Amino acid sequence: MSTTSTFPDDNSLFLPFMGPFYRGFAQPYGWAAFRLVIGGLLMVEGWPKIISPMAQTGFVESIGMYPGWFFSPLLAIMQFVGGAMIAIGLFTRPIALANAVMLLVTIWFHITHPYGDAFLTAEGVSFLKDNLHYLTAEGQSRLLSDGGAAFLHQVQSKAEFNSTFWAAGAALIAAFGGGRISVDRLFIKREF
Repeated sequence: MSTTSTFPDDNSLFLPFMGPFYRGFAQPYGWAAFRLVIGGLLMVEGWPKIISPMAQTGFVESIGMYPGWFFSPLLAIMQFVGGAMIAIGLFTRPIALANAVMLLVTIWFHITHPYGDAFLTAEGVSFLKDNLHYLTAEGQSRLLSDGGAAFLHQVQSKAEFNSTFWAAGAALIAAFGGGRISVDRLFIKREF
């Protein structure tokens, strides 16, 4: 990421005296924080896959990525290790680009494979209304009024939103690099 302001000089700012603050603190530390959030969230999402690297084999094959025994652990490594590398700013651009592509596939998957309209059929709702002891109060409020349609809509929206946010974040990081506060810049002294 460029360490120069997006304005040619401080006089282009409404508050010109803020220019040094933006250049010296807000931009580099804000970018590092953004990188940390995107990388950290990828690590959180990737951790279960690291614990069980072959668990996604059937899933990746179901979306046409063969062999699953290769792509399932690769997905785990991309998310967890790649997330850590993005967070610290190591080989930032290629790692972020690879994750952005992976996240675009995730968006495609969520859009083309929605969660559906409801968890329960009308008969299932009727059965559970007659047997409320099978559901907690929370479950009753989420499922019995509409069979879970509103709940599934929220889950679908969150899946699409999260994937879009992560993909856009990874793409921005791929475009701008690790920034001034990154392993690439501070220790290696080079970026891709």
